Amino acid sequence: MLHDPSHRPQPITTAAINLNPAEKEVLRGLVTEIAQVAALPAHKEKAELWSKLNDLESERPMVWINEIPWHEMNVNDELTLRTEHPWAREWETTLLQTLYQWRHLPADMVVSDYIECPLAIHSTDFGIIEDVDLAKTDDANNIVSRHFKIQIRDWEDLEKIQMPKITHVASVTDERFRVMSEICKDLMPVRKVGQTHIWYTPWDFLIRWWGVEEAMFDLVDRPEFVHAAVDRMVAAWNTELDQFVAQNLLSPDGNNTRIGSGGYGYSKNLPNPTGEFLGAQPQQMWGCSNAQIFSEVSKDMHWEFAVKHDFPWLSRWGMNYYGCCEPLDNKVDMLAKIPNLRKISMNYQINTERAAHNVTNKYVISYKPNPAVFAYDKWHPEEARRELRGLLERGRGCHVEIIMKDISTVRYDPQRLWEWSRIAMEEAESFARK
Repeated sequence: MLHDPSHRPQPITTAAINLNPAEKEVLRGLVTEIAQVAALPAHKEKAELWSKLNDLESERPMVWINEIPWHEMNVNDELTLRTEHPWAREWETTLLQTLYQWRHLPADMVVSDYIECPLAIHSTDFGIIEDVDLAKTDDANNIVSRHFKIQIRDWEDLEKIQMPKITHVASVTDERFRVMSEICKDLMPVRKVGQTHIWYTPWDFLIRWWGVEEAMFDLVDRPEFVHAAVDRMVAAWNTELDQFVAQNLLSPDGNNTRIGSGGYGYSKNLPNPTGEFLGAQPQQMWGCSNAQIFSEVSKDMHWEFAVKHDFPWLSRWGMNYYGCCEPLDNKVDMLAKIPNLRKISMNYQINTERAAHNVTNKYVISYKPNPAVFAYDKWHPEEARRELRGLLERGRGCHVEIIMKDISTVRYDPQRLWEWSRIAMEEAESFARK
């Protein structure tokens, strides 16, 4: 995530990365396994299916699992870290989780045939972070309940929202690239990758500083104040994007990059004629937005205080994704005003018949099943299958992706998620177009 509303961005250190021989051996062994997986023909086949979905030529529904409770998933030490260096542990975690997901819950995942070396990009952020009281039920789980303390009350408080400044610390990028290239030599290519898809969500940030009830009342009581606050957030994000473009720090996301709250970005409609991994332009990429807090707000107010404000952002991208975990089945006509709209998120609370009728085959339905199915005392796979089959039966003729996300717990029973992956793929393949 480019911005984390709960933490200030940390300075990027310039220290050399010195790994001992054992750590290098661990990482090289994992890269060897990744290379073997990436060489399988299934990945090109899945990439083509994702591209057809996103280009509204889908052959079948696509399935992907994200936001996994990794702290509950370790089986037979498959996720146990063996390196000690902090940077090595971060990379090892990524490699282990990729291999684990491929073994146990792959669905339609695609593994890259290269290793990403992320550019060391630092943002000064928005100058304000959430001030909260936290409540936890599991100390190992980073999903917590929050009580937000109000920081935006009046006009002068809007000055707390600052315009970000972007810096690329090239020396750190070069050091990472050096070490990764040494470890991956003769196994996989290493490519420097900049900022790909940007999770743009002004209201998710504003609500943490403003308060839920306070913001909702202000839509009626102080509309001009609300407009000013949203405009300032939009300006901050666009200021940041301008710097990414000017510094050639954007990378293409028409690949196995996650888009919005949905699946991969593969598309033949987002050309990358030079094949370069740096210096992409926004019109070659995906944009997105959402306003989850507006799930129960009227269509007119949703447009007036959220979507209309997003146009300076959304108009910059080649294709757009809208929504997160809110039901949007009754707002499709309003969302159709978004330029280059391609995907609309729909959560399990929607009326699926209405969603299919309103979306038809004009957009992709990015469906989010109910993750609560994993949280019961007893696992009920038949309930999971019933939900998916009902959606797909009513959505015949639509372009659909099924994205299982926001999984708070599997009750320390990883096999529940493994089985859900198998069930979802069985259902998706059974609804392939004839």
